Amino acid sequence: MKKTLEFKAHDGEIEDIALGPDNKVVTAGRDFQCCVWQRDQLVTGLRWNENLPGVPDKAYRYQACRDSGTFLGLGTVTGSVAIHVAFSLQRLYYVKEAHGIVVTDVAFVPESRRGRELLAGNEAALLSVAVDSRCKLHLLPGRRSLPVWLLLLLCAGLIVATILLLQLAFPGFL
Repeated sequence: MKKTLEFKAHDGEIEDIALGPDNKVVTAGRDFQCCVWQRDQLVTGLRWNENLPGVPDKAYRYQACRDSGTFLGLGTVTGSVAIHVAFSLQRLYYVKEAHGIVVTDVAFVPESRRGRELLAGNEAALLSVAVDSRCKLHLLPGRRSLPVWLLLLLCAGLIVATILLLQLAFPGFL
């Protein structure tokens, strides 16, 4: 093996590292940060005190991380589990102390044919393992959205209704 890149990602030790699609790397460090990297450039990062105001900075630490391409799954030393959108780090799912103690690893259910069967309509599924000898499945429900054609139909209906109301209120409007 030949080293191709070296840079300082965290102050202190790295707890976990995950390779994602598009040559992105996710790191969780003992400096209470989780970072997404593109080569040696920081794309975005999480810190407990920025994402959970009111929580003491040293109370939590990211322990395990995984980048499914769409989502970022995180486990903490206090047993909490979270799922974030990978590109914006918007938190979609969080369970405080899902485990009684340190989450040692997290893994997404693969997006294979069998994995989609296990998802059963959910957008993602994350497995977490902890020192409490338990494995838990965390399901991210599918986000509902309107089809574009329905949205366009509603807008057209609103425009027609507005014109008809204006015609009734002000005869000779058209």
